[in-house]
Amino acid sequence: MSNMQLGSFGQRYFNMKANKLRYGWEKAKRSKVCYLFLAPYAILFFTFFILPICISIYYSFTYYDILQPARFVGLENYINLVLQDDVFLTAVKNTFVIAVITGPIGYILSFMFAWFINELPKWLRTIAVVVFYAPSIAGNAYTIFSIIFRGDYYGYLNSILLDFGFIDAPILWLSNPQYIMPVLIIVILWMSMGTGFLSFVAGFQGIDKSMYEAGYVDGVRNRWQELYHITLPSMKPMLLFGAVMSITSAFNVCDVPRALAGYPSTDYAARTVVTHLFDYGFSRFEMGYASAIATLLFLVMILSKKLIASALEKVGT
Repeated sequence: MSNMQLGSFGQRYFNMKANKLRYGWEKAKRSKVCYLFLAPYAILFFTFFILPICISIYYSFTYYDILQPARFVGLENYINLVLQDDVFLTAVKNTFVIAVITGPIGYILSFMFAWFINELPKWLRTIAVVVFYAPSIAGNAYTIFSIIFRGDYYGYLNSILLDFGFIDAPILWLSNPQYIMPVLIIVILWMSMGTGFLSFVAGFQGIDKSMYEAGYVDGVRNRWQELYHITLPSMKPMLLFGAVMSITSAFNVCDVPRALAGYPSTDYAARTVVTHLFDYGFSRFEMGYASAIATLLFLVMILSKKLIASALEKVGT
């Protein structure tokens, strides 16, 4: 291709982009009333979501302790995290164990319970939704489980095991590193029926019943075929939303380990990435280091969301 042809191609490409921008600007001016109504939410979203993320990414490349101006240190925080911070690596391992177990299992349980509840009469369905959703908002959940897994004779679980002769001495469920992680996983699963569960319940209610009738005519013979060929494709937005909420809750585990296993936990057995972030951000006030942890966690969550979204695109196809 000659230089003249290259120049002509570049000019056409530039003109095409300019025309597209001009058309977009004209369309935006015609829809200015719509943008005016959108402005309050857009301003709040930018102020409390986009701006904090950008500021956190900036501070992740600095040393900042609140008392002194931020000092640019480049990739030093990230290098220290990966190569020198053994506790962070322990936190990453614990977080992925929790996420891999509680994320998919909690997601599947939320969907299955929502599916079963959808078959109940309306009044009974309302009661069931409240019963299953209540643990996720219960303020005293940590107190209940701290009593159940108490490490002396007064703990409910130890008391039952001692009475039946399964153990000879009380087990330190929340202090022994061997038992801390299984206990935390049980508690997190019990509290996993959150917003994703409600979205599934709403999704089942929003499916057009005529689609099931058409499916029976086209050859759907049982409930599993109905679920795979009709229900799941019709609920893709709710499935994606539930997946995002499941990822967020699985990677953001912090309150449960701190409340049950202590802060810090024995041998850092309950240390998670968010607990590590909390330690450096609110106990040591090393905001630059904490911002680096938050940035890495944010990138991992975005990647996980993309992988799950691509998997959900294949559902029902």
